[in-house]
Amino acid sequence: MRGRRLAAYGIGAIALLLLAGAGWLFSLPPAQRGETLSPTSPEEMAAVVAALKPPKRTRPVVAIIGANDGTEATDYLMPYGILRRADVAEIVALAMREGPVALYPALTVEPQATVEAFDQEYPDGADYLIVPAMRRDDDPTVLRWIRAQAGKGAIVVGVCAGAKVVANAGLLDGKRATTHWYYVDEMRKEHPLIRYVPDTRYVVDKGVVTSTGISASMPLSLVLIEAMAGREKAQEVAEDLGVRNWDARHDSSAFRFTRPFAWTAIRNRLAFWTHERLGMKLVPGVDEVALALVADAWSRTYRSRVLMIGDAAGAVRSRNGLSVYADRAAKDWDGTVWSMPAGQTPTAALEQALRGISGRYGKATADFVAMQLEYSGQGEGEAAQ
Repeated sequence: MRGRRLAAYGIGAIALLLLAGAGWLFSLPPAQRGETLSPTSPEEMAAVVAALKPPKRTRPVVAIIGANDGTEATDYLMPYGILRRADVAEIVALAMREGPVALYPALTVEPQATVEAFDQEYPDGADYLIVPAMRRDDDPTVLRWIRAQAGKGAIVVGVCAGAKVVANAGLLDGKRATTHWYYVDEMRKEHPLIRYVPDTRYVVDKGVVTSTGISASMPLSLVLIEAMAGREKAQEVAEDLGVRNWDARHDSSAFRFTRPFAWTAIRNRLAFWTHERLGMKLVPGVDEVALALVADAWSRTYRSRVLMIGDAAGAVRSRNGLSVYADRAAKDWDGTVWSMPAGQTPTAALEQALRGISGRYGKATADFVAMQLEYSGQGEGEAAQ
């Protein structure tokens, strides 16, 4: 099914194959450790930064598009929260129509404008258009709007499986590109003119940018800040995030469909009697980046789903002015509610979440989540020393 979300992973089909005979499973490669990679050369980084310079305005306009009925949480919230931290551009979180954007695998937010309202305010288009992964990657209305923004000179940025949406808009044919490891073969099959580039977290080619999996939106956002406002500003934001570097280094061979990954998916999905809902305290001023990473991670275990618990029904304002909805009011929730520690960097929050997942469900499940996030903890997630 086109546009299936990453969290599905064809588990129904896997379970049927397992029941029919598990020989296929043992043909999958074992897990392996990624290599220590050399930094991207200064010359390569300089070329990337030059290619990402704002095409129109001194203070650029960044539009982040969302499909109301299903947009990946970190792909949507992380660029918003990171770019707003820098305060070097106008950042607008959009939806195709009025009403909230349902994020997956967790969270619901209120967009700041519709694409129609954006077009009225910025008739000459955005400087940058960020395209997250969406449940449906071939919505003709979405694709038309992306093409229209590209036609007005916007740099189009496909985050994670958002690259598939950009490809379906016809903007990647003949270009170098990447995407989340799980979707590489599918995208190359559907768009054979794309020139896939392994071992890099983001690729820039003629006004179109694509990135690897979910966690890559962090270094990608930082390189955009560097292009807009210089390395010193990007370094300032990186330190606030707890990130050591944002270059393009990436070991693609460390992320693939392995036996441990498949076994964990099957075991956790089929053990439905152990599945649980976890209450997470939703407080005003919550950091969008940390919130997205933690809620996303805990909701990808195939054992748990995060629900936002507010003091009352309705939405609260996040650190950078986005309205995030509570799934339950505290008075209507009889389970445990936990909160993220105050003052924690987003990277530290993700690392803590992965440790918590390991302690609650085992290391195999924590590794399973990190694989979905395409997160190695090297480069994109090392805490600044």
